[in-house]
Amino acid sequence: MGELNGKVAIVTGAGRLRSIGFETAMALARLGADIVVTGTGRDPETFPPDERKLGWRDVESTAERVRELGRKALPLVADVTRVADVDRMVARTLEEFGRVDILINNAAMPIGRDRVATAELDPAVFQRVLDVKVRGTYLCARAVIPSLIRQGDGGKIVNVASSAGKRGAAEALAYCAANFAQVGMTQSLAQELGPHRVNVNCICPAAVDTSRMDRFGRGEQWEKMGESHPIGRTGTREEVAAFIAFLCTGAASWIHGQSINIDGGMVMEH
Repeated sequence: MGELNGKVAIVTGAGRLRSIGFETAMALARLGADIVVTGTGRDPETFPPDERKLGWRDVESTAERVRELGRKALPLVADVTRVADVDRMVARTLEEFGRVDILINNAAMPIGRDRVATAELDPAVFQRVLDVKVRGTYLCARAVIPSLIRQGDGGKIVNVASSAGKRGAAEALAYCAANFAQVGMTQSLAQELGPHRVNVNCICPAAVDTSRMDRFGRGEQWEKMGESHPIGRTGTREEVAAFIAFLCTGAASWIHGQSINIDGGMVMEH
């Protein structure tokens, strides 16, 4: 039996093949958890070439991979910024599995229109970045907390932020604001939910090899990005997912209210 056998995990933003969300769903399933896989229902025309070649079907395909590991999976299309979508997500989880034990707040807006000089940043883009990461984290936590408390077995919430939540960067105002907010929200939730044995933590990765980073290519620019990390390379999505999964185990029950850098040494704190 796996460490998480009998547990149910919701993983948002898990529809992309090369993503932290997908690998996290796999890592949790390998530990025995059943998985609720959410995504936005992307237009297949926007899929990268590797997904098109495989005939990838967003959350449906992630769910299939979970089932191949012998676990149950529930794929759901949901916009984490919409109250009705999030409430339906949790209601369907409880209807299907009868409980929820783990929430991974991983949804994020694709890199692109937000990475411009502040004077050129469209207010609507700024708001959308905050809506997905900040409002989405709030709505998802709000929706699962009553079940976590009612069940009385404790639980785990992991917020996936970024090193941009620890150190500001030029031409990334919205992204930094959203990730700094997630760090603060993690501390607030940890104070509130600690008495109920619900661990709340946040991870702060630097550059990780996912499809979000395809805009940088995998050539010289990517190599230089890796060399900027003290450890000399970018991270892998499997490394990040494995750490998220660890935070969801009993071995991590004394880790609480932390925003942990997993970044090859980009941000070092005393």
